Amino acid sequence: MNYPDSVQFLYALGNEIKTAKLGLERIERVLEALGRPEDGLRFVHVAGTNGKGSTCAMIESGLRAAGRRTGLFTSPHLSQPTERIRISGQPISSARFAEAFDRVHAVVEKLVEAGELDWHTTYFETVTAMALVVFADEQVDRVVLEVGLGGRLDATNIVCPELCVITPIDFDHEAFLGRSIEAIAGEKAGILKRGRPAVWARQRPEADRVLESRARELNVPVTRTTDWRIHNLEVDARGSRFELIGERQLHTRCPLAGEHQVENAATAAAALARLGVADAAIEAGIAAAEWPGRLERVLERPEIILDGAHNPAGARALAAYIGRFYSGRRVRLIFGAMRDKAIDEIAGILFPLADQVIVTAPRQARALAPQAVRDMAGHSEVTTVRDIDEALAMVTDAPPEDAIFITGSLFLVAEARERIVRKP
Repeated sequence: MNYPDSVQFLYALGNEIKTAKLGLERIERVLEALGRPEDGLRFVHVAGTNGKGSTCAMIESGLRAAGRRTGLFTSPHLSQPTERIRISGQPISSARFAEAFDRVHAVVEKLVEAGELDWHTTYFETVTAMALVVFADEQVDRVVLEVGLGGRLDATNIVCPELCVITPIDFDHEAFLGRSIEAIAGEKAGILKRGRPAVWARQRPEADRVLESRARELNVPVTRTTDWRIHNLEVDARGSRFELIGERQLHTRCPLAGEHQVENAATAAAALARLGVADAAIEAGIAAAEWPGRLERVLERPEIILDGAHNPAGARALAAYIGRFYSGRRVRLIFGAMRDKAIDEIAGILFPLADQVIVTAPRQARALAPQAVRDMAGHSEVTTVRDIDEALAMVTDAPPEDAIFITGSLFLVAEARERIVRKP
């Protein structure tokens, strides 16, 4: 298939969250038929609720700064599925994506016909297999592999990593992972492997207890960000600077905005140190990291900031950012979300901070109707519009001192980013 056809086929498999089938049997069988491409690769496997992508981006950037040839697998994508599979920081080409799809799809079809698979692999399983095939072909030195959903039964958990990393654990995808922090932490802890070292971020006490218990059971050597001290912290609207002091002393500049990124940067630095990366490469790699769509400033006057705050923890981080750096300024919020998210809680956190709320919906089947959000908003200045184009039209004449935040769903952020960043 060509690239558009391969992408269309993947989309036809269904939404990767709604149609997720947790379990490793299908991906193991497919990779076996593909010659086990994962066996010759070295992995850093990253799970958690929030901060996975940012932490992956910083770890990969640090490895690249150390001269390593890297593979990076993340999800979801913002614009094109090719963004999910990166070699040395660059998305693979559309032709390479289509070629990898053809290889995996042909194997899956044969297994289904032979009765060795009960159905086609899901969107996420298929792209995971594609990524492993590409990374093996490219003979990358290390792969930074982001968990898609949970950890224990996620398709990425077929690897035996050199290092496991767990970012902060919070509520999200409760229908799949459980409705308590302990249950969710148990799923995330499922990536830990016997005797393989792990690094994890500062956690809620109930999550930390679960992780500690599992680590002891598997004899996992653990490095925690709480083992490091943060000194001389300076945070502004564009990022942070601080000294990270533990087994080493690192002068860290994180270009990713938001105070929550300090913990993600500390986690990435601790992971890179555990991998033996030199101090200078850790510092340079984190300073050069990019992660679009997360507190990303895409326009200066008026200021437009994109942030995919799609769960309560993400909303709290965005609210803290607005409260710290935009108090006293007129804030406009463009919001759209999926039906399966905790909209009441997210809206309760974010909407009171805005002088105006514009509710719309991303172009996705699972999008929540704007009127439904308005009904639960509890805000005096709420307007509903059909799509992101109408929402952006409402703020084109905003005074230069206004701050406009577009949030609620990464799908909405992606649509806005495409229109603003690529605007001629």
